[in-house]
Amino acid sequence: MNKDKALGFLIFLACTVIAILYAVGLFLPYFEGFRFWVIATPVLVGFVAILGIGAWIGWTMATTPPPKPIEEMTSEEEGKEKASDKKEKSED
Repeated sequence: MNKDKALGFLIFLACTVIAILYAVGLFLPYFEGFRFWVIATPVLVGFVAILGIGAWIGWTMATTPPPKPIEEMTSEEEGKEKASDKKEKSED
């Protein structure tokens, strides 16, 4: 078995065991004090993950320079075309 298949099997096994433990902790009555944490932990992890993605998007937007205006881009392209035309004519 190669590394990728072994890693995939371990991930599958871990997820299956966690799902079984989650169901047992949620539905068996003698885990009464534990039931709150069985529900609260995944909610907390999901909430923090969503906020982390939002923070990453905000940081990316805040630190990325704004794009050039379209007018400026077209004038640069025209300038490049004129320069290349002049260069081609001088080579002939």
